[in-house]
Amino acid sequence: MTTALLSLLARVLLAIMFAQSGYAALSNPAGTAAYFAGLGLPLADLLPWAVGAFELLAALCLIAGAATRPVAALLALFAISAGFLGHYGQGDTATLVFLHQQMLLKDIAVSGGLILLAIHGSGPLSVDARRS
Repeated sequence: MTTALLSLLARVLLAIMFAQSGYAALSNPAGTAAYFAGLGLPLADLLPWAVGAFELLAALCLIAGAATRPVAALLALFAISAGFLGHYGQGDTATLVFLHQQMLLKDIAVSGGLILLAIHGSGPLSVDARRS
């Protein structure tokens, strides 16, 4: 597989998580708002719409390779923040603590991939490459 195709594949694989999460937030705003309220976040009723729209739009930008560097940087910050807000210190049983730790580590790892994408850009099969 060529570097161009692998870059596209990497963008799609990173985007899948955000697209699914954004869709879930928008398709169940009441449940998402309850989760955010349980975390003590302000404006919990508005957050599902803002977070869901951000995640879906950012995922589409990653897939298309449009504004890749700034979008990847924002998503990296978002993933680290969401990981610590949603998973650090969460869980009331050993199993749940372990699962939340794994989810936090996943968010940190995904952020690493996004930081690389922010540094190196989208690759040749992208809107960004066509613009330059």
